[in-house]
Amino acid sequence: MGFAEEHQKWLAYHKKMRTGERLDRLERGHSHGERMFVERVWWPIFGHLDNLHPEYEVSDWRGRPYFVDMVWKPAQVKFAIEIKGYGPHVQHTDRTRYRQELNRETYLQIAGYRVVSIPYDDLESTPELTISLLKSLLIPYLLKNADGGRSQYSRLEKDILRMAARSNGLIRPVDLVNELGVDPKTLKKCMTSLCEKGKFKPVPTTDNSRICRYEYIHSMLDNELW
Repeated sequence: MGFAEEHQKWLAYHKKMRTGERLDRLERGHSHGERMFVERVWWPIFGHLDNLHPEYEVSDWRGRPYFVDMVWKPAQVKFAIEIKGYGPHVQHTDRTRYRQELNRETYLQIAGYRVVSIPYDDLESTPELTISLLKSLLIPYLLKNADGGRSQYSRLEKDILRMAARSNGLIRPVDLVNELGVDPKTLKKCMTSLCEKGKFKPVPTTDNSRICRYEYIHSMLDNELW
């Protein structure tokens, strides 16, 4: 499944979980800049939107609700991601609002969040720079859980993923059987597991009678984590 479908499902899920002001804020707040970040930066890195929360509500130092553009919370790690455009965040025509924004960022870090500010202009012109910087920031936290991340894949699954990474994005079951020397039934079970884990998408024949190929769902973190 591609980005557009996954993004739609992701938003629908979060909308379903919300009511009142939290729902209204999600519908109003997740706009062009936030979507561009998810599509041009987050999706190329991860290939999924797991543990990413749009317009996430937190309390500031006064106990008042505040909505962060995006929060990423895998396990015990918490990142607060803000998309900052030039106008509202740099010109600072409202000095009180500007002070409150800076105090919120400090308070978020006190509350255990790593605060990441993403320039809107870079999302438009040089998203690859944001990808590089964000990968460098997140990799150490991902590698802390590397054993747990790897343990979800069997040895055969890892071999399949390595083969898929060298392919052109599509791989045939018969090629996997021949290359890896495994029983077709074992391979089918393994591929079903990898599809459930979001690493492959089955591509059936035109009459849908059988699976002829699998589409590899790549993420930029694969090289570091396999």
